[in-house]
Amino acid sequence: MNIFAALLWLFIGISVLVAIIRQVNQYEKGVFFTIGKFTAIKEPGWRIVIPIFQSMQKVDMRTKAVDVPEQKAITKDNISVGVNAVIYYRVSDAAKAILEVEDFIYAMSQLAQTTMRNAVGEVELDELLAQRDKISERIRNVVDVASDPWGIKVMNVELKDIALPQDMERTIAKQAEAEREKRAVIIRAEGEVIAAENMSKAAHTLAAAPGALHLRTLQSINDISSDQSNTIVFAVPLEVLRALEKIKS
Repeated sequence: MNIFAALLWLFIGISVLVAIIRQVNQYEKGVFFTIGKFTAIKEPGWRIVIPIFQSMQKVDMRTKAVDVPEQKAITKDNISVGVNAVIYYRVSDAAKAILEVEDFIYAMSQLAQTTMRNAVGEVELDELLAQRDKISERIRNVVDVASDPWGIKVMNVELKDIALPQDMERTIAKQAEAEREKRAVIIRAEGEVIAAENMSKAAHTLAAAPGALHLRTLQSINDISSDQSNTIVFAVPLEVLRALEKIKS
């Protein structure tokens, strides 16, 4: 009978301990309430919580990555786009995260969506596509300031994708192709100018040196004659004919 009573009291004691002990993990903090009033922040470890009179809510203090779903927005130049992003934040004040906002995870998602739509509406499409990092930083600053009363620190905001209407995608593709063709024409024209300048310099050099033109002609004939299948039609320069006439006279 004594053994049975001891086991019974042991079971009751273990049950009471299980009922009143709460574990706070290393990456958490406990927001402690006594008779409904906030009284303390509990650090990681085992904490005694007396049922009915006391309660504790645990808050994860690690950095969170929240995927902001695609938002339809209109840019400053009246172009409809779809934008989605990911926001990185962490709780800096566990008490504020519980006391100042009902559900800080949901609140952060809604705040990021609204801020993202507003930020897209303040810029033109070209700026949105070319300065994505700048727009992301602007969104981060706004969300960070707005969520500061909730005890939340926004670490970073990244725009993942910008979806354009199909007709706008075709227009941008044509514009990019036209720009590439423009650069190709400019590069080709610059090459022709350089080639013309070099040919002009070569012509002046050959004209200035006596006999240089004849040597260049003989060199060209030698290069062509290396292939037996070539048929050479040789036009004798006037200078050669005049030289022959002088020799004959």
